[in-house]
Amino acid sequence: MSRSRHVEPEEPENHERWLVSYADFITLLFAFFVVMFAVSRVDNSRLTQAANALRFALHFEGTGGVGALPLFEGPPSEGSCKSKTGDGKRSNARTLELLETLRKRLQKELGPLLQDRSRASLLSIHLEGRRLALRLSAARFFEPSGSALLPQALPVADAVAHELAALERPVRVEGHTDDQPVRAGRWRDNWELSAARAAAVASYFQDAHHVRPELLTAAGLADTRPMAPNDTEAGREANRRIEIVIELAPTDPAAEAGY
Repeated sequence: MSRSRHVEPEEPENHERWLVSYADFITLLFAFFVVMFAVSRVDNSRLTQAANALRFALHFEGTGGVGALPLFEGPPSEGSCKSKTGDGKRSNARTLELLETLRKRLQKELGPLLQDRSRASLLSIHLEGRRLALRLSAARFFEPSGSALLPQALPVADAVAHELAALERPVRVEGHTDDQPVRAGRWRDNWELSAARAAAVASYFQDAHHVRPELLTAAGLADTRPMAPNDTEAGREANRRIEIVIELAPTDPAAEAGY
């Protein structure tokens, strides 16, 4: 007699298994929206504090832009200490006071030349932030396409060099030209001519007034820094110039000690 096989009863099919996957999906979706909600909320007070901190740390203020050297009124702060900021402002004020004093001295020394209308275009003095610039007419200082100082230019150069030697701060002598090609001669172009004229003035300061050479810099800028359009003779003459530039940082020792 054969033994009968025991057959296990089949488990009924679970038609609700999809609820597990659906519940996981809803949970993940809920977590996603919670994260998005948390990220979208901005603490305005903390954001303002952070913006103020960045503004304090990068408190550059100045002028400049395309075609002009940037001039900054103060250096970046070295931290969040208010006393450092106060010291920087006082140092900057001393720098401006020093340059104003130097400007007045130069005006006094060069008074007769500045007041002489026949020589009105010979030189001018300009104080621009922490930059003091003396602009000398190249037409009155040099022969056309020449780099040797004319005799009538020496009194002006002497008065300027006397004050610069007493200041003992770095001085940059810049040569500028108009956009007209250089006449046939020893100079290949306006770069060489402007550099030679700047070097001639710097050399005179050193040789005649013993201004220390390490304080002098000569730069030829050709026609890259025009003061006026080059389409008129008056504009071209204004662009042909020598600029003697003194630019002091707020932490400059001369500003700290006074002048």
